Amino acid sequence: MTFAPSLDLGLVNTIAAESKMSFIDGTKGVLEYVGIDIDSLARNSTFEETTYLLWNSRLPNQSELDEFTRQIQAEYDPPNEIWDLIKRIPTDAVPMHALRTLVSALSLFDPEADDPSPEANHRKSIRILAQCPALIAGYDRHRKGKDFVEPDSSLGFAENFVTLLTGDKPTETMQKAMDVCLILHADHGFNASTFAALVTISTLSDMYSAVTTAIGTLKGPLHGGANEAVMHMLKEIGEMDKVEPFIKGKLERKEKIMGFGHRVYKAIDPRATYLKTFTKQLAEDTGNLDLYEMSNKIETIMKAAVGARGIHPNVDFYSATTYYSLGLDIDLFTPLFVMSRISGWAGHCMEYLQHNSLIRPRCDYVGPHEMPYVAMEER
Repeated sequence: MTFAPSLDLGLVNTIAAESKMSFIDGTKGVLEYVGIDIDSLARNSTFEETTYLLWNSRLPNQSELDEFTRQIQAEYDPPNEIWDLIKRIPTDAVPMHALRTLVSALSLFDPEADDPSPEANHRKSIRILAQCPALIAGYDRHRKGKDFVEPDSSLGFAENFVTLLTGDKPTETMQKAMDVCLILHADHGFNASTFAALVTISTLSDMYSAVTTAIGTLKGPLHGGANEAVMHMLKEIGEMDKVEPFIKGKLERKEKIMGFGHRVYKAIDPRATYLKTFTKQLAEDTGNLDLYEMSNKIETIMKAAVGARGIHPNVDFYSATTYYSLGLDIDLFTPLFVMSRISGWAGHCMEYLQHNSLIRPRCDYVGPHEMPYVAMEER
């Protein structure tokens, strides 16, 4: 049986492949990684364990987790040439441009860059994931005129990143908050950046190219930049007594409130549930409770105004306050998203290659036909 192709703008009703990694039910507000609900993982797991789960379709035992963590830790430090390259990046560069360039450059110093074997792809995925914290933190310190901090292979992933960025080991609350955010953003089905990575890897290109493609896609404000926009909104509001007129004014003008609504979820974003609670504790510990209270008031106003229409806070709404409380500059929010989502991008690429098929959709041509060629002198 053959089927006539049909137009599906944005591919919103198209199933492009099968996956065991994450399941989403937007109507009920469900997100599962390999069948385990995201709230349970955020409360109990670590980013390393969650990445193992996504890449292996099961939770590891203790010895497996220890070995996987050791493999990641062993790759924390990028090649010396990459550190040198960071020093040559303009200090006013957009961090996402810098990160995309640096991830692509990693391939130049990896002898396995074009080895397509599953084993090599697994090792490359570990390298890209492990070295991303140094790329982000290294560029941030470079643009601020600070010396690089050497990666510490004795630290966990989240703790190592915060240390690389700030020069100080994080408190237990800060470390846990970072770990939770990394888990919540690790994977989310065939979102735009994941699909972009799959398009690239389906040509039998390499893992570095696929992840670089995904980073470029995530940079777009309709995908990865929402948490930055939330923080800019909170900064613009500035004070608690300005929250209500600001939000109601935007609603009256039918303007979008950043951090609310989702392409998939029509119920409360399950990633936001635990994060909201944890954000409050972190904000208290870091002297940013005013930001949390402003966010909570915005949520209350929005619930009364548009909650019945299925518009609720998404993961970006409270992650913005979390990142800011951790001391991250606003333009590092999306690079942090990259650092987490590499686990999902690489996992989907490795999974897709098991039954690879070139992704090549058709377009519906709507232009003219049988047009004459007009000579230059007659135009």
